[in-house]
Amino acid sequence: MGPQSPSRTAAAPLAEIDDLRIAFRGHDGVLTDAVRGVSLTLNKGERLGIVGESGSGKSLTGRALLGLLPPAAHLRAKTLRFDGTDLLALSARKRRRLCGQQMGMILQDPKYSLNPVMTVAAQMREAFALHAPKTGRREMREKIVEALAAVHIRNPERVADAYPHELSGGMGQRVMIAMMVSSGPRLLVADEPTSALDVLVAAQVLAILDEMIGKHDTGLIFISHDLPLVMSFCDRVVVMVAGRVVETCAARDLLHAQHPYTRGLLAANPPLANPPDELPVLARDPAWLIDPREAARGAAT
Repeated sequence: MGPQSPSRTAAAPLAEIDDLRIAFRGHDGVLTDAVRGVSLTLNKGERLGIVGESGSGKSLTGRALLGLLPPAAHLRAKTLRFDGTDLLALSARKRRRLCGQQMGMILQDPKYSLNPVMTVAAQMREAFALHAPKTGRREMREKIVEALAAVHIRNPERVADAYPHELSGGMGQRVMIAMMVSSGPRLLVADEPTSALDVLVAAQVLAILDEMIGKHDTGLIFISHDLPLVMSFCDRVVVMVAGRVVETCAARDLLHAQHPYTRGLLAANPPLANPPDELPVLARDPAWLIDPREAARGAAT
């Protein structure tokens, strides 16, 4: 398991975001940006990690591509494109179809992602029907069992008939991977897919995810707080703070990142061998909160 070689990525971006802004209206009625001018690209077959503190806008950025923002969100962007398709110009119906057929998302805790009153098979049947609506009942059952077996579930027939509360966290996450990846999406957003799992189970789930996206050559946006994991699993890394991108680099070069915020995040992950006596405290600079585009426009006026 590990990052793909640069030669596997294509020159034409699979996803493009330019000057993405997502705002919410506060109690005073004023719109406040939670994502402020984010720009990034994802190549075909690439694994892009997004890291940063809670509230930095990582999940909102991923959800914006799939059209899964809450109704209260106000979205603006110069460009929001998937494989050449302008997502901003699509109708809600076409956007949902695209999301169900070519884009998918894995959330961090299957307890909140799977419907507690539906069996695994019933939920997977709904997802797979988007790709093959005329599939017969027996053929659909075989497809579901095959997808569960592909993520190394030992007794896929039993798991298919189980309810979410009957599954462990790791088993539930495997079901989510089977549901989202087996149909071969071109873009997958994984939002903290291992944060609710212990170390051993997390490693197993990541190995399965690595196998599945490699099989389908899926472009992956991997959202995480775990910097060492992102360095080993992704090709590139985007670092976010307060709703904006402060640094982008190759995953293998993250240890040599230059931005003081990134350096602070790295320092907050002490080594297990010979850890420091005291963890350093991140010294925050108000300049990190300033959007360079806004600063440039202000200087020009």
